[in-house]
Amino acid sequence: MIGYARVSSSSQELDIQKAKLKAAGCEIIRSETVSGASRDDRSELETVMEFLREGDELVVHRLDRLGRSTRDVLNLIHELDAKGASLRVLESEVTTAGDMGRMVITVLGMVADMELKFIRDRQRAGIAAAKDKGVYKGRRKSVDAAAIRRLASEGVAKAKIARDLGVSRMTVYRALADAET
Repeated sequence: MIGYARVSSSSQELDIQKAKLKAAGCEIIRSETVSGASRDDRSELETVMEFLREGDELVVHRLDRLGRSTRDVLNLIHELDAKGASLRVLESEVTTAGDMGRMVITVLGMVADMELKFIRDRQRAGIAAAKDKGVYKGRRKSVDAAAIRRLASEGVAKAKIARDLGVSRMTVYRALADAET
């Protein structure tokens, strides 16, 4: 039994998930702090998937900890099946070891997907309300526009500025255009 725990942000705690996985009998528990909206950039999950062998069981506290995309969850279940491994969800007490469990997992995956859509809708509504009140400023700029302008004035190519500062060329062009207005 291999446990997998995930939270979306550093303000959330992994302790409860880890404790439940350990209580369920998981000796190996991999965890990470990353969004579950997509399988991209989830290195710990990839490590677990590479490690699983026939007869192994991947254990998660809740299905939404595995992923919020129905497609990603179903793809993971397919990969587990191909390896001869199974998935067990503690909260709902469901496993893919049987046909009924696969059906329930599919439905739970669809619920997690819908929940993600609801979260995004609430977020958009909150941003719109904040904009109407004039308090929404957007996210903080992660690039130093003054550094971009300084490098450009020194004759450094825009592509090189982008590479050196770790930003896109479009960001460089925007910073330079903002300086002109």
